[in-house]
Amino acid sequence: MGVEENTAGTATTDTGAAAAAGEVTALAASTVVYPIAPGYRVNVRRGPGTQYGIVRTLPYGMSVPVYCQSRGEWVSGPYGTSNLWDNIANGQFVSDAYVKTGSDGFIAPRCD
Repeated sequence: MGVEENTAGTATTDTGAAAAAGEVTALAASTVVYPIAPGYRVNVRRGPGTQYGIVRTLPYGMSVPVYCQSRGEWVSGPYGTSNLWDNIANGQFVSDAYVKTGSDGFIAPRCD
């Protein structure tokens, strides 16, 4: 699976654009991330269960944000057996059994 990066663009001296970029950086810096279990490449799925399609696979040593959590299929992993699934991006879920959140329960709001 390849990752594409768009490097084309134009430079700007607009202070509004610079301020917006600073706000994005501040938001990114305040986002809490949780490590994926060492030695695991975890499938990211379209929903809270293994019946949902795989969007991508996380590489070894990855940490992820948890924006919200949903109940779904029970999965056993290095951090126990859980039916919680962590939303790490829009339409992207990983089993909480592979994410070291420090809790067996909800650590984020429930997904709608």
